[in-house]
Amino acid sequence: MDTSVPEPGTVVRSRAGRDSGRYFVITAVIDEKYVLICDGDVRRLANPKRKKLKHLELTPVCIPTLREGLRSAGGVYDAEIRKNLESLGYCEGRR
Repeated sequence: MDTSVPEPGTVVRSRAGRDSGRYFVITAVIDEKYVLICDGDVRRLANPKRKKLKHLELTPVCIPTLREGLRSAGGVYDAEIRKNLESLGYCEGRR
C-alpha cells in the first residue's frame, strides 16, 4: 500500500491539536486535504473528527476488515475499531 494515499481503514497518528499523539483510523476521505477519523473510544463513528491530512502522520498499516466494513453497507462498530487498534499496539485502551 502506498502510504501517501489515504484510504478508509488506514491507521494514522495525530501530529497537531488536542489529540496530538493519539492513533485513529480513517473512516472516510472527504477530498485531497481532509479526512474523517475515529478511534472507537473518545472519537466514535457517530461523531468522527474532520482533520487535515497535513496534521496526520500516515502509518503503513491498513486494516483490511475495517476497510471492507467501511466501504460496505454493513459498516463497522466502535468496538471493532478500538479492538483492532489495541491489538496492533496503537492505543492503551479506554481512558
